[in-house]
Amino acid sequence: MSWLNIKKHWRFLLIVIGMMVLPYLLLARASNLLVLEGEEHGISLKAEGDNRTLRTEKLIAYRGLITDRSGELLAVSTPVTSIYADPKFLNKKELPELAKALGLSKAKLSERVELYKNKRFMYLAQQLAPHVAEKILKQRFSGVNGRTEYKRFYPAGEVAAHVVGVTGSDKGGVEGLELAFDSWLEGELGSKRVLKNRKQHTVKELGLIKAPVPGKDLQLTIDLKLQYLAYKELKHAIAKQGAKSGSLVTVDARTGEILAMVNQPSYNPNNLQGAAWDHMRNRAVTDVFEPGSTVKPLTIAAAMESGRYRSTDVINTSPGYLRVGSKTFMDPVNYGPMDLAKILKKSSQVGVSKIALEMQPSELQDMYFRAGLGQNSGIGFPGERAGTLPQRNRWSDVERANFAFGYGLNVNALQLAQAYLVLANDGALLPLSLIKQKQNVDAVQVIDRDVAREVRDMLRGVTEKGGTATRAAIADYPVAGKTGTAHKIDAKSGGYADDKYRALFAGFAPANDPRLVTVVVVDEPPAYGEYSGGKAAAPIFASVMEKSLRVISVTPEDRSAYLSSTSELFGGRG
Repeated sequence: MSWLNIKKHWRFLLIVIGMMVLPYLLLARASNLLVLEGEEHGISLKAEGDNRTLRTEKLIAYRGLITDRSGELLAVSTPVTSIYADPKFLNKKELPELAKALGLSKAKLSERVELYKNKRFMYLAQQLAPHVAEKILKQRFSGVNGRTEYKRFYPAGEVAAHVVGVTGSDKGGVEGLELAFDSWLEGELGSKRVLKNRKQHTVKELGLIKAPVPGKDLQLTIDLKLQYLAYKELKHAIAKQGAKSGSLVTVDARTGEILAMVNQPSYNPNNLQGAAWDHMRNRAVTDVFEPGSTVKPLTIAAAMESGRYRSTDVINTSPGYLRVGSKTFMDPVNYGPMDLAKILKKSSQVGVSKIALEMQPSELQDMYFRAGLGQNSGIGFPGERAGTLPQRNRWSDVERANFAFGYGLNVNALQLAQAYLVLANDGALLPLSLIKQKQNVDAVQVIDRDVAREVRDMLRGVTEKGGTATRAAIADYPVAGKTGTAHKIDAKSGGYADDKYRALFAGFAPANDPRLVTVVVVDEPPAYGEYSGGKAAAPIFASVMEKSLRVISVTPEDRSAYLSSTSELFGGRG
């Protein structure tokens, strides 16, 4: 092409070249906008787009099961749907309809939205049944989504509530074994990547980032059949008596496994609305008290171990009272000369006091401690109180006598059960357990075997004719045990209240070959009625023990001769 032609058509050529170059210029500009200029402002446009559409969501882990010793469910997690919102994307025009769908007033919803306006997450409704949540979610409110969570359900309800405990609104354990084994049960959260539209509704799941790890299961030593039985009997008795509260613990005498642990009053773990916190604690381990005469068998054991006394030794308790310092200890009547077995059978304050004054307090302290009193039970239950054994350089005679029959020290119901477990096992201490173990732990001999056996035989007389606990006797099995009736301390005066008691019975059966150890505590039975351990606590023990032995298939004995000798029941203060 000649120069003249080029000059003649230069405008045309310029247009052609411009059209050829334009796509490249547009591409360069687009790259600049997406990468270079975005980086200059600290974020790329691509990243901005991702921030608007891509989200990482948590995947809730399944909480482990809690079961009884036979695999019966005590706590299980069921899938539910929780509805949440990103306040940034809520449409104010939709709030009236959203409030209606949630069953809230517009004012209340608006108030909550205002409270969370600077947040990126807020719950609108938690743990709804999936079909209920679906009715709300299908209306596609801007910024509103749902996610699968798990709600804890307790099939045994209030019967096992004090043992199993309960989870809180954050799904973590707040009471009982749910709290103690929270990290074991809870598992690990997972996460996934999702794509959302401009209303923040999930339109596509892009992939799993981390799979949730389910929590581990927990098997207890509790026998749900015995737990139901104990709960029913205790609840009925406490209501009938009009007592303030009560606790009952049953332990396998051969293994140390806790088979039942119940309290009154209780609560419904499936509905905590209106539940009093005072009703939620496990009184069997959290409440300590002076055990009264229930420790007299340990006093007798200490006396016999010291070598100063034999079971056949006779103590003269005449004239039925004993003046010690400024205090007088009295028996209901003048029992006169009594051997050690009869002292336990009649629960003689005079007899035990005379024995104690011949001993050093350290000897009793050592015996109590070896039997498990004044120390943690080792089951790992949250809130457990170990109680106290007094440590004094000097003891008055009154303190020494009081200490011998259960005043001046504090224990809980489970510790008392462990002490009687030692007597039931010929002086061998078995560690208590609430979690099912694969292997049993060996027992440790803490009381002379022969002494423990003799004391065990003495305790049979307590439930026989003339003893303080004839109401603890049961038809088909021999029972060994001891009553206790302790004055409660008056919070105002600091002294002992004349009209407030704690009634106790601790024992085991069958007495000749113990299978179960049970402790019953009744707090403040009617002061002007049958408030003693032999009348308020012993009948509960008898009812629970007899039925429990049948449940675990212990062969009954022929007790016809025994029954004829105990047709007339006696009830003393023990």
